[in-house]
Amino acid sequence: MKKWFSLGFWELIARVVLRNKILMLSLIALVTALLAMQWKNIHFTHTEANLLPADNIVNIEYNAFLNKFGEEGNLIVIGVKNDAIFTPKVYASWTKLMNTIKSNKDVDLVISLNDLKKLQKNETLEKFELVPFIDQSKTIDKTYLQKIKYELFNKLPFYEGLLFNKRSGSIRSAIYIDKKIVNTPERKYFVLNQLIPAIKVFEKETDIKLRVSGMPYIRTLNAQTILKEIGLFIGAALFLTSLLFFYFFRSFRATMISLFIVIISVMWSFGILGLLNYEITVLTAMVPTLMIVIGIPNCIFLTNKYHQEYKTHGNKAKALQRVTTKVGTAMLMTNVTTAIGFFTFITSNNKLLIEFGNVTSINILLLFILCIIAIPILHSYVPAPIDRHLEHLDRNSIKRFMDWILRNVKHNRFSIYVVAVSLLIISIVGIYQMRISGSLIEDMPKKEDFFKDIIFFEKEFDGVMPLEIMIDTKRKKGIMKLSTLKKMDELQKTIEEIPELSKPISIVNLVKYSKQAYYNGNPDYYDLPTSQEQAFILSYAKNATKDSKENLMKSYVDPTGQVARITTFMRDESGSRIPIIESEIRKKADMLFPPDRYNVIITGKALVFQKGTGYLLDNLLSSLVFAFFLTALLIAFMFRSFKMVLVSLIPNLLPLLLTAGLMGFLDIPLKPSTILVFGIAFGLSVDDTVRFLAQYREELRKNDWKIKKSVYATFSESGLSMFYTSIVLFFGFSVFMLSSFGGTIALGGLISLTLLFGMLSNLMLLPALVLTLNKTIANEQEFIEPKLEILEYTDEEIDDFEKN
Repeated sequence: MKKWFSLGFWELIARVVLRNKILMLSLIALVTALLAMQWKNIHFTHTEANLLPADNIVNIEYNAFLNKFGEEGNLIVIGVKNDAIFTPKVYASWTKLMNTIKSNKDVDLVISLNDLKKLQKNETLEKFELVPFIDQSKTIDKTYLQKIKYELFNKLPFYEGLLFNKRSGSIRSAIYIDKKIVNTPERKYFVLNQLIPAIKVFEKETDIKLRVSGMPYIRTLNAQTILKEIGLFIGAALFLTSLLFFYFFRSFRATMISLFIVIISVMWSFGILGLLNYEITVLTAMVPTLMIVIGIPNCIFLTNKYHQEYKTHGNKAKALQRVTTKVGTAMLMTNVTTAIGFFTFITSNNKLLIEFGNVTSINILLLFILCIIAIPILHSYVPAPIDRHLEHLDRNSIKRFMDWILRNVKHNRFSIYVVAVSLLIISIVGIYQMRISGSLIEDMPKKEDFFKDIIFFEKEFDGVMPLEIMIDTKRKKGIMKLSTLKKMDELQKTIEEIPELSKPISIVNLVKYSKQAYYNGNPDYYDLPTSQEQAFILSYAKNATKDSKENLMKSYVDPTGQVARITTFMRDESGSRIPIIESEIRKKADMLFPPDRYNVIITGKALVFQKGTGYLLDNLLSSLVFAFFLTALLIAFMFRSFKMVLVSLIPNLLPLLLTAGLMGFLDIPLKPSTILVFGIAFGLSVDDTVRFLAQYREELRKNDWKIKKSVYATFSESGLSMFYTSIVLFFGFSVFMLSSFGGTIALGGLISLTLLFGMLSNLMLLPALVLTLNKTIANEQEFIEPKLEILEYTDEEIDDFEKN
C-alpha cells in the first residue's frame, strides 16, 4: 500500500502515460463510446422520493393503507374563483372541458358542477338514487344558473369543502385519474398532452384563468422543471468555470483542454447513470454539473503545477512528467476525500441518497483518472506556455492577498485563534435558532404557475397535501354500525377543529347526506341518523352505493365493510406542526377506538414526508460523522499522529458550524435539500486540507523535518492552487442559485459560502495550528516510506519525447 503513496509509483505512472499517448487517448475514446451507449437507459423518475427505508414502521403503515385503498395521490383539482362561471357562455365552456376530461381513458371519475349528482329518495325501490343536479336544457338561462348557484351553496353541505367554498364563492372539480398510471410515464403524457391543452382551450374561449393542482399534476410539472434545469446548470457551469479558468491562466489552449476534459466527464456521468440503471431524480440531476464544478479545480491544480515547473526550468517534457510525479499523491487523496464525502450517503439507508452517493463517488474517481492521464498528454501536443500564460504566478493582486495571509500566519496566530473562537461562539448561538421543515412544497419553484395554484388551493380549500386516517374495526361490516359511524363523526369534528386541516371526507359524509336525502333534501337533516332511523336510512344508503362508477365514496370503505378511511388535507406550511397535529388526532382516536378492539393508522404523503425529513436529518448527521472518521483515518495513515488528525479536522469543522449558524440567523430550515450541504461541503472543503498536508508531508522530507520552513514552502507551493480551486468551487456551486427550486438555491448558496469559509480556514487556521503545535507534532511523526529521489527523463529520452 505504501507504494501507492510513493514518488516511485507516480514516476511509473508518468512514464507509462507519456510513452503511450495514443493508446491512452484511444482507451479514453473507447470508454466514452461504451458509456455513451448506456445513455439509452437513462430515464426520469415517475415515483415520488421516499425518504424512509422500506422497513420503517411509517412506510409499513403507509404501504398497508395503499394495499387496502390504492394510490392516494390520484386526485387532480381544477378550480376557479369567478362568478362568470354561472353565466351561459362560460358554463358551456366549463361543461365542454369536463366532458373532454371525463371521456379520457386515463380518468376514473370526474366530480364537477356540470354533471353533479344529488341523492334522491326512491320510495318504490327503497333506495337513494343519484339524479342530475342540473337540467342541462335550462343552462342557457342565466336566471336558472343563478338559482343553481344558490342551491349548491346553501342546500348541499355534503359538497362543501369538496367542490365549493361557501365563504369565497370559489368552485372546483375533482378528477380522479386511473391509479395504475400515477407512477408511470402515462401520467406525464396525460397531464402534458391532454389535460393542459384542454384547459388552455377553455382559458382562450372564456379569458378566465383556471387553477390546477393535485399531486399527479404537481409531480409532472415539477419533473419538467427539473429536466429543463439540467441543461441550464451544465451550460452555466461550463461558461462560468471556463471563464474563471481563462482569467487565471490567460491561456486559450489550456482552457480548451480543461473544457474538453470536463465535457468528457459529463458524458461519462450520464453513461454511469444509464449503466447503473438509476433514474434521474432531483439529486442525480445535479451529478453532471458537479463533475464540471469538481473537474475544473482538478484541471487548475494540474495546470498550475505544470506552469510552476515550466517556469522553473523551461523544459516542457520534464514539467509534464513532474506534474504527475509531484502532485499525484495529493490529487489522489483530494479526490478520494471528495468521493468519501459523497459515498457516506450510502449509510443513510435511503435509496435516493444511496444512488446519489454511489454515482457521484464513482464519477469523481473516474474524473481523477481522466485528469491525471489526459492533461499531461493533451498539453504535450500543444506549444509550451508563453510568458503571458505564466504571469498568474506573480499576479500582484493575488500575490498581495496571499502575502497578507502568510504574514498573519507567521506573526498574528493569536488573532487568528481569537477570530476563530468568536465565530464559533456566534455559530453556536445561530445553531440553537435552527428549525426543521417538513414541507412538501417549500422547495418547489415559487415562480412557476403551478406553485401559485398550490397557494390558491391552500387558501380556498385548506390545502392539497393528503393526511389519511385508516380505521380497522377487525370485523366484517363493522364500519356501517351506527356506533362506529358516531365515533368516526366525533373524530372528524376534532379534525375540523384543527386549523391546519381541511374538512374531512369519509363514509360518514355519505350517511349524513343519505339522511338529508331521505327528508327530501332538507339541509337541516344533514346529520347521522338516530337509532330509530338507522335501519331504513342505512339500507337506503347501502342500495345507493352499488353503482361503483358514480359512487363518490367507493374508495372510503373496503369491500368487506371492515376498514374505512378518513381523508383530510393539510396546508403545506403546517409541515413543522405535523407531530403536534398527529398527537392530537392520535389522542382522540385512542379514546374513541380502543387499541385492543380497533386498529387506527394515521398516514398520508404529508406525514410520510415529514417523518422522512426527521429520519434523513438523523442519518445524514451520522453520515457526516462517518465522513469525519474516514478522513481522520486517512490523515492518521499519512502522519501517524493523533494531534495532526485534530489539526486537519478543526479547520473543516468550523466552516460547517458557521454555515449552520448562518442558517439559524437567516431562518433557513433544515430540510432534505439543506441537510445535504454539510456532507457535500465537507467532502470538498477537506480537499484543501489534504492537499496542504500532502504537500507539507513532501516538504518535511525535503527540508530535513524543519516544520516552519516546510509550512512556508507548502504555502508557496499549494496556496495559490488552493485559492484558485476554492474560487472556482465557490462560483461553480453558485450556478445552482439559478434554479427555480428553493432547495437547490439554498444548496448552491450554502455550499458556496461553506467552501469560501473553508478556503480561509485552510489557508489561515490550518497552517497556524501546524506551526503552534509544531514541536509535539514533530515528535509524533513517524514516516514509514524511504527517501525516494524523483526519477527524471534522461536528455536522450526528452529529445525522443519532443520529436514524437
